[in-house]
Amino acid sequence: MTRFRRWAAALAGLLLIAPHAMATPPPASVFFRDPDLVDAVLSPTGRQLALVTARGADRIALAMFDLDTGKIARTVQFTDGDVSKVQWVNDKRLVFSVVDFSEGSGRPSGAPGLFAVNADGGEMRQLVRRMNRPVVSDGSRRDARLLDWNHTLLRVPMPAAGSTNEEVLIAHITLDERRLQTPLWLNTRTGRTRAVEIEVPPGTVGWLTDGRGELRVALTRRDGRVGALWRGPEQNDWQSLFETGPFNAPFAPRAVDNAGQLYVTRSSGKDGQQVLTRYDFDRRAPEPKPLVVTPGFDFSGEVLNDGIGRALGVRVITDGETTVWQDPVMKVLQDDVDARFPSRINRIHCRRCGAPDMVALVRSYSDRDPGQLWLYQAQPVAGEKTWRPVGRVRDDVKPSEMAGLDFHRITARDGRDLPVWVTRPTGTTGPLPAVVLVHGGPWVRGTQWRWNGQAQFLASRGYVVIEPEFRGSTGYGSAHYRAGFKQWGQAMQDDVADALKWAQAQGIASGKACIAGASYGGYSTLMGLVKHPELYRCGVAWVAVTDLELLLSGSWLVDDDTSGESRRHRLPETIGDTVKDFAMIAANSPVKQAAHIKAPVLLAFGEDDRRVPLAHGKRMRDALREAGNEPQWVTYPDEGHGFGSLKNRVDFADRMAAFLAKHLQP
Repeated sequence: MTRFRRWAAALAGLLLIAPHAMATPPPASVFFRDPDLVDAVLSPTGRQLALVTARGADRIALAMFDLDTGKIARTVQFTDGDVSKVQWVNDKRLVFSVVDFSEGSGRPSGAPGLFAVNADGGEMRQLVRRMNRPVVSDGSRRDARLLDWNHTLLRVPMPAAGSTNEEVLIAHITLDERRLQTPLWLNTRTGRTRAVEIEVPPGTVGWLTDGRGELRVALTRRDGRVGALWRGPEQNDWQSLFETGPFNAPFAPRAVDNAGQLYVTRSSGKDGQQVLTRYDFDRRAPEPKPLVVTPGFDFSGEVLNDGIGRALGVRVITDGETTVWQDPVMKVLQDDVDARFPSRINRIHCRRCGAPDMVALVRSYSDRDPGQLWLYQAQPVAGEKTWRPVGRVRDDVKPSEMAGLDFHRITARDGRDLPVWVTRPTGTTGPLPAVVLVHGGPWVRGTQWRWNGQAQFLASRGYVVIEPEFRGSTGYGSAHYRAGFKQWGQAMQDDVADALKWAQAQGIASGKACIAGASYGGYSTLMGLVKHPELYRCGVAWVAVTDLELLLSGSWLVDDDTSGESRRHRLPETIGDTVKDFAMIAANSPVKQAAHIKAPVLLAFGEDDRRVPLAHGKRMRDALREAGNEPQWVTYPDEGHGFGSLKNRVDFADRMAAFLAKHLQP
């Protein structure tokens, strides 16, 4: 059997879901390899399905299914890259990018380029070059139209009624601190571009468009200030919505509908949680009455529409994802899906939503299951059943062997509300050895209710995993976020300790615990060993910030990607000013406090990391050595801020598991 035929046979299996036997505990590769089924996207009419999949292949590839016949229409695969970010331009043509996921994360596979292909596999064309990669050429002169790699896709517009769209909106990005984004229309069949006849405001770093690709909001950043400008329907000039300091924006533009209505999020209540509302152009302010409120959480989600501007409902994330439909037909379908797949999150993407011939793709997942995809056709085609299985996201993950994830809100030592996630191995009772897993960022949300490979891997090795959403984390209100300003190693670190103490008091965690994390999480790991040595038997820190002075000031000897704008206007307020806060920075810089670390430490770094350069790791390693505490040390060539190669991900996971087992003995 040829390689293509073997792969085609494997792809045919995507329409089957079968159980798999698995050893216990599963190997690290189960938790850290790329998914078998990465994505699935319905065409605009719902008659075809594009699957992004690695099943049966060495690379992530694109397969197009004709849903009328149930057959594979065509496959697209590259020998030096993996297909990603697939979108339908019209019912017969798609665009996608290509990234080499086999490389380390520090290698400049870089910009992924842009390609277009017909649904039957014909008229394949490269539109934007990939960084440091040869051109996919047919030898014709049309290659001269190829755009440089610093062009990015902004929007695939919805076509007007009765028309077929062939163009996508792209932007040329100038690679300096201003990152001026010049928009262009790009024809996916000819490769020709045409200018968008608008003035680009100075300092533009991003755009919002309506569904047709009309540029409505320009987001700007320059001279330490951020802003947003508006350009309404039938308008040529930009009007300012706001311009302010980097942390004082009165609202955040989120979306624009085809009628020219702007949706924004703004702060509400004493905790400053973000709510979704419309913008009132007459008042020049967000409407006082919100459209969507998610108590205890910032609004995170989207307003769902049918492609022609009719609102169908809203999808939001609180502890997990929820969809609330306004359309009665969609509400009935959601109820049917939830009854069919209980105790799971069931996300519906539909075409001709609510119509008698509706087609919908359902992604059903849980904390124990990365997900299964199902196809629903309101009018069965070619004798097929209404419900058809598409495939599992990860074939070798057995949900019965995975751990459960629970969300708690506890009280920190100063009375602040503190969200905490707990992943506990299935079938266990009583206190367990604990790993406190600290998320990176730190100005991000840590997790939500779904399957997470890192926490599941640790739970499979016998540990209860404690993940605090310490102050400074986003997603829980501006008050929680701002409470982390200039609190690295201080109140932020106390939150991490308080989460473990709470778990121990609740009988969830035993007295045996280690702390682990990457990036800021690695910093917190090291500072946890400095500040709370009685709590932790060991620490695992990878790609960790260790030297706050180096982070804040930079060095001509060390190459990093932290911008001068960030060092001048953001980091002094969020972390500290190198002059005014010199003593505080030194007291909370792990490399300067290494003598206080007595517990065993595992340090891991990427040799090509520009976010947290290897110098951070070497300085910490040397400081621990000087203090008489030789750390376990590993670096990975070609890796950056995180480990992209599966071989390296598995190697590090196995090292971590052995290190934790030695000191926690689960």
